[in-house]
Amino acid sequence: MEQEKLYKLIIFLIGLIIIISYIAIVNWQKLKKSYKRKIELETKFEEIENKLNNLQLESLEYKLNPHLFKNILNSIQSHAYQTFFALDKLANVLDYILYESRNGLVTPKEEIEFALNLIEINKIKISPLFELKIKTKVNENEPLYSQKLLAPLISVDLIENAFKHADLQGSDSFIAISFEFKNDTFSQTVSNKVSSTNPIKKERSGIGTETLEQRLKIIYKNHFKLEKFREGDVFISHLTINLFEYKAEMLATR
Repeated sequence: MEQEKLYKLIIFLIGLIIIISYIAIVNWQKLKKSYKRKIELETKFEEIENKLNNLQLESLEYKLNPHLFKNILNSIQSHAYQTFFALDKLANVLDYILYESRNGLVTPKEEIEFALNLIEINKIKISPLFELKIKTKVNENEPLYSQKLLAPLISVDLIENAFKHADLQGSDSFIAISFEFKNDTFSQTVSNKVSSTNPIKKERSGIGTETLEQRLKIIYKNHFKLEKFREGDVFISHLTINLFEYKAEMLATR
């Protein structure tokens, strides 16, 4: 009798183990399928997000280039007596926009040279007595200075805003622009005395201001810092991009 009970208990335990094992296998298979589906959805989401960012970035650059080109032509047209010099600089700017900037990324060296040409063109807006300070401080021996890691035309917005909002006629007015490259970091600082009169609003104006931060966030994420603030009648903009961190992240995600 005792043996029969023990036998039934063993049979019951074996059956229970089989049932539990079956349930565990079924649940594991479901979990495996669910995990695989989760990975597929995450991958798909990442692909869609990347495509969206690329489309958005292409759209922003498409808006930016004609905007810059229109401003340059307006400046030259309104100061015909300096047209020859301005057209020489404009040729360099157009080469940069049409060829270099289409490569996706440029070197800090190329972007700074482009910005200096752009500043020369903008000089025709101001009188010879206007104080315009330009300063470059770069370490050309740093490897990243000649590597294509910088978004093209990234320096435009701060320069254009300074010339647009500066008091170009005031006796103590000024614009100061500096570029720096050291410790694998690109820096641009622009300051100007703010005009007491509001600039005339033009159709489609402000595109550069709209797009700069969006481009920086899409391309550099948390590897940049953009500060804009006012001290009295002086407006200051400061942009820094850590290209070492950006390159390290690019290499890590390949």
